[in-house]
Amino acid sequence: MDDSLRAQIDTYLRHLDHLIERGRQLRDALTTDSSNMSATAATRIWQQDCGVTVNQLSGGSKSHWLARSYSEAFLMRSATGGVIEAAAPSEIINRLVAVLEQAVMSLSRLDDGAVVSNSSHSSPRHRFEFVHNAELRAVVEQAYSDSRRALEQGLYGQSLLTSCGVLEAIVTDALEHNDFGALASAAVPAGKVADWSFEARLAVAQRAGLIHNGCARLPSVARKYRDLTDVDGECGPKVTVSERDARQVCQVLHVVMRDLDPGR
Repeated sequence: MDDSLRAQIDTYLRHLDHLIERGRQLRDALTTDSSNMSATAATRIWQQDCGVTVNQLSGGSKSHWLARSYSEAFLMRSATGGVIEAAAPSEIINRLVAVLEQAVMSLSRLDDGAVVSNSSHSSPRHRFEFVHNAELRAVVEQAYSDSRRALEQGLYGQSLLTSCGVLEAIVTDALEHNDFGALASAAVPAGKVADWSFEARLAVAQRAGLIHNGCARLPSVARKYRDLTDVDGECGPKVTVSERDARQVCQVLHVVMRDLDPGR
């Protein structure tokens, strides 16, 4: 990927993150007080900003999947499939935020070409070639596919755990093949990389310049993912993982993959 396209993608990702955060704040305000005129006016402006961004990412095509998803977000359907004319503003905001999150996921997994890809799959042959340990590549490839499948099936806990496992594996691989000479000894934990905590590995990888600050977006439940599993490696019965958390971890994973593979 050339520098100009990477810069363009990074700019859009930051803008989308800002729109998503604004949307959540407006949703919370309207949920608390649906008659809040200030929030209602701000929501209209936010929706216009969303529309402009979606139009740019869709190349002005109303038939593009992102443009269609944006339009459909304003329609509420009954259990029988009929369109309900009125929808709560907070529900519309939720749907638009979900559309923006889809755009983030698409941008994060881009290899080449248009700003938002119509394809939901990268070539497995190239996706994890940046991993130094050749034996690990097939393992993380399968785990990556499993996490995507679990997300699509609504198995959010399983998706989050698997995505975090892939994230930790590829960051560990990068750390084990990196020279920490440029870092002060105090900035590197004692012992082998394999003995470090998940948070420590992410922090050192960022300080070493291997990854950027995308991991700052990891939800708290992901940061303690090692403690969430039961004896079978599944989410414990008292652990609740939301769709938002699972999707956010998936987005962060894609960003880190791009950081570790500058040639993508």
